Amino acid sequence: MTTTDDAARPARGDGTTRHFTVHHDGVTIPVSRGGRGRPLVLCPGLNSTQADLRELIALLRRDHEVIAFDLRGHGVTSSAAGRYRFEAFLSDLGAVLAEVGRLVPSTPPLLVGYSLGADLAVHHASEHPDAVAGLVLVDGANPLPEPFVSEADLAEFLALAEDLAARRESLLTAREIHDLNLEIDLVRSGILDRYRKIDRPVSMIMSTSIAGDSAEGRAPRHNRLWRAGVERLVREWPHVATHWLDADHRLVFTHARDVARIIRTH
Repeated sequence: MTTTDDAARPARGDGTTRHFTVHHDGVTIPVSRGGRGRPLVLCPGLNSTQADLRELIALLRRDHEVIAFDLRGHGVTSSAAGRYRFEAFLSDLGAVLAEVGRLVPSTPPLLVGYSLGADLAVHHASEHPDAVAGLVLVDGANPLPEPFVSEADLAEFLALAEDLAARRESLLTAREIHDLNLEIDLVRSGILDRYRKIDRPVSMIMSTSIAGDSAEGRAPRHNRLWRAGVERLVREWPHVATHWLDADHRLVFTHARDVARIIRTH
C-alpha cells in the first residue's frame, strides 16, 4: 500500500481539504481529509460516494476531522472488475483505516458507515476492536430475522439494480449490484455474532420507512422487517443507542442535518 505525498502532511485544521490516494489490491482509492476535532472515518454504501455525501461531510467537519473515501468501483476509484464482493469492500475499508492509523496514531477514529458501509464497519470493528473509538451505523448492519430480498422480490430487485447500473452511479453491472445485495442479506444473517465481539460504543441511525411509505407492494413487509431487526439487536444488546428518522433509505441525503446532529452526540 502506498499513498501520495499529501498523505504525509498533517491537515492544518483550518478548513483545508487534503486529498490523497491509497493503493490496495490493485485499486486506487481516493481519500479526502478535512475539518477539525476528533477523527472520523466515513464509509459510504453501495452506489454512493463521498461526493454524494458532501453535505453530511461538510456538517461533520465543523467538529470532526473527517476522512472520507470511495469504495472500489465507485466515484473516481479505479475499477476492480470481477472483484466486487463483500470481503473485497471490507479490505478497502481496512486499507484506508490502516493509513488513518499511520497518520493519526494517537487517536482511534469514530467509524461511521452508511448502508453497506455500516456492515463493513461492524465487520472491521469485530476483527480490530482497538482500531476504532466507536461506531455509528446509518441504515445498515441490521440483524434481520429473515432475508430482506425474498424469492418473490428477486425480479423487482434485479430491475432496481438494472436501473442503478443504467445511471452509472458506480462501475458495477446490474448483476454485480444484484449479487452483492443478496450477499449482504447473507452477511446480515450472521451479523449478531459480530456485534458480540465489539466492546466500543455503538449507535444506530435508522429510517422508519427504508422501502418508502407505500401501503402496497413490498414496502410494508420490508419496513416491518427493518424495525424487527433493530429490535432483535437491542433485545440482546440494550446498550446500543438507536435513533429513528422519519425517512427512507436516502436519509443521509434528505436528513443530513439530523444525521450529523446525532453523530455529534456519540
